[in-house]
Amino acid sequence: MYRYSREDLIRILRVSSRQLAAWERAELLASAESYTFFDLLQVKKVRDLCARHVRPVEIRESLAAMQKQAAGMENPLLEASAFNAGRHRVGFRHGGRLLEPIAGQFMFDFSPNEKVVASVPATGRSGAPDQPVPVDVAELFAAGVALEEDPHNQLQAIAAYERVLELDPEHAAAHINLGTLYYNRQDYKAAEEHYRHALRIDPRYALAHFDLGNVLDETGRVAEAIQTYLRALQLAPTYADAHYNLALAYEKLKEPRKALKHWQAYVKLDATGPWSVHARTQIKRILKTDSLKIVYGSNSDNFRAFFWSFLCPKLRCSLLLFL
Repeated sequence: MYRYSREDLIRILRVSSRQLAAWERAELLASAESYTFFDLLQVKKVRDLCARHVRPVEIRESLAAMQKQAAGMENPLLEASAFNAGRHRVGFRHGGRLLEPIAGQFMFDFSPNEKVVASVPATGRSGAPDQPVPVDVAELFAAGVALEEDPHNQLQAIAAYERVLELDPEHAAAHINLGTLYYNRQDYKAAEEHYRHALRIDPRYALAHFDLGNVLDETGRVAEAIQTYLRALQLAPTYADAHYNLALAYEKLKEPRKALKHWQAYVKLDATGPWSVHARTQIKRILKTDSLKIVYGSNSDNFRAFFWSFLCPKLRCSLLLFL
């Protein structure tokens, strides 16, 4: 893979050496003297976010929060599409949804073309700096991530990821992203194949277990989905979405007490997100139902004890013969 010098990066991305050093001190970038195209892509995203008045410390906090929200994601700047979510926060497009990870909130995408920070400049756009055409796996994968930013480019994104897998069949992240694209197109068979392939490559990929669980649930294999969600949580116990979907799966199997544990875990991990309201409603419903059962059971026991206390010892013995 061709490597760019520090001077090349500064020239191509039009940043100053001072800016670059500041981002390195903020631990947004690793200090280096040469860079891959993938590295340039990451620096470009940081540059564009800072240009929208997001401070480096806020970018770093958003990246850390996104890694918790999407277990198994190593570098959100490269594996998801970043944009300015307002109030100096970073949002990400991931799995077909927009997420503000610090608040744990999903967002409505009213004007994606204006909000999303593009990973790769559109072809033919005037004034855009020249970029090399992707020629290897890392560059093709980055192009696929960039194409996913626009829902109208889904077929091109699929083609990019398929090309990645032609060059590197063991690219787990490409299998995951391709599986998600097929899942969103309701091609569950193709999605399942890619998720399972990703797990053969990396059995400890929590995100792959979670995504596979979604396919199994969607296709009616709820018991299998539960086992898959449980595996995701073994690998990433704070994976909020896995707790949520697992609770839903237990509800489908009429196991509310098992669901309760995961509803409660979800609201601890995501106290303010849009789905926490539903989770709290489910918690109240289950606890109310269980309380009625407990009260009924307790009252029945109390009545039996009360009745038994009024029987004379001889009659008690007679009754015991029939019990």
